[in-house]
Amino acid sequence: MSLQNVAINAEYSWDAGERARLLQSPSVATSPEPRRLAGGTSPAGAIFIVVNAALGAGLLNFPAAFNAAGGVTAGISLQLVLLLFIITGLVILAHCADACSERTYQEVVRGVCGRITGVLCEILIAVYTFGTCIAFFIIIGDQLDKLLGAMMHMPVGGSFPWYTDRKFTIPVTGLLFILPLSLPKEISVQKYASFLSVLGTCYVTIVVIVRCIWPGSEIPSRDLSSSPSSWLAVFNAVPTICFGFQCHVSSVPVYSSMQQQDIKRWGFIVTIAMFIALCVYTGTGVCGFLLFGSDVDQDVLLSFPSDDVAVAVARAFIILCVLTSYPILHYCGRAVLEGLWLRVTAQEPGEDPGRERCRRIFQTVTWFLLTLLLALFIPDIGRVISLIGGLAACFIFIFPGLCLIHLKLSEIQEQKSRSWWALVSYGVTMVTLGAFIFGQTTTKAIFVDLMG
Repeated sequence: MSLQNVAINAEYSWDAGERARLLQSPSVATSPEPRRLAGGTSPAGAIFIVVNAALGAGLLNFPAAFNAAGGVTAGISLQLVLLLFIITGLVILAHCADACSERTYQEVVRGVCGRITGVLCEILIAVYTFGTCIAFFIIIGDQLDKLLGAMMHMPVGGSFPWYTDRKFTIPVTGLLFILPLSLPKEISVQKYASFLSVLGTCYVTIVVIVRCIWPGSEIPSRDLSSSPSSWLAVFNAVPTICFGFQCHVSSVPVYSSMQQQDIKRWGFIVTIAMFIALCVYTGTGVCGFLLFGSDVDQDVLLSFPSDDVAVAVARAFIILCVLTSYPILHYCGRAVLEGLWLRVTAQEPGEDPGRERCRRIFQTVTWFLLTLLLALFIPDIGRVISLIGGLAACFIFIFPGLCLIHLKLSEIQEQKSRSWWALVSYGVTMVTLGAFIFGQTTTKAIFVDLMG
């Protein structure tokens, strides 16, 4: 779910012949040797980074997604089907990165699919990171409500002091921690955020599984769905799954930083990483659903009693993860917006430091205030995830599918082989499926979750 290492795109000025040569698929060249980078990321390190990019705050919404899909069987089956496209999308992006020699997601899309598609990709990355930052603020409010209630021993349904209200705690937490971490030009806390994110999500999963096996006396009886109400109901879980497994934007920089850039090795790495993420998400989704059934909250930790010490520690972990992850997501979105601004105004990156600083502060404060205000008026994380989950489908299905189609069409062959047609057909399938998921989930999010 995380987005990291998003660089500002460079302009391209090649002609059609040069572009066709650069986009020539490595598979039709004379078996190039894998590129080796001295001091690059090891396979084990790449697995950890991809897992960290996938795991995140979307974990809290998986039990509710399983409930919306119609039960455990429907939720797991949907994950396994989508996982096939998720893994192949990661491999396609690495293949395209080799073909056009780019190092970030948006640069690969821009280099393979052209300038217009690249600009659209950049805009969607900015919108996606913006929506994720809203979700982070909502999570902070949800967890602080429970933590403060437990610390002050406030009874359920009792009156709360004004300083425990989320409309006060969220802005204060944001001003004290998030805004100062978001203002610097460079983000140096990424390595700590990575460790906290993985540790926090794994701890939440362990707590949910343990509580499912040994539930406390305060856990109410639950009503479990055994099947979806209709075939369309299964798609209710798609935004959460896409939001949870979306690590594609981060995958291109990870592949580019590897010691040995080999597609087969990369396929093995992302398969292992996605299997680990699958285990974490499925463990939380299944056990959270079995524990609370149809009464599960959109944020599963809210379903637990406030005085549960183990769950309180999980809430503290999640808050720490969000406090360190928000600046990273904001940095990624700001970098994309900065790249768009420099191209629109035809400015060079090395401008006057004073003007750059003023623009960066303005961008950061505006971003911070907008995400904060929207989080205060949209108190349900499920509504935000349902909206940006459709955008995640664009990064998982649509853009990798378009890249595959453009890459194969750029090959100069007198006679198209069966494998060529199969890959083009697969690319068309990915784009079609992604467009359906994006349209269906976004329409539902707007007209049912937000307006309803």
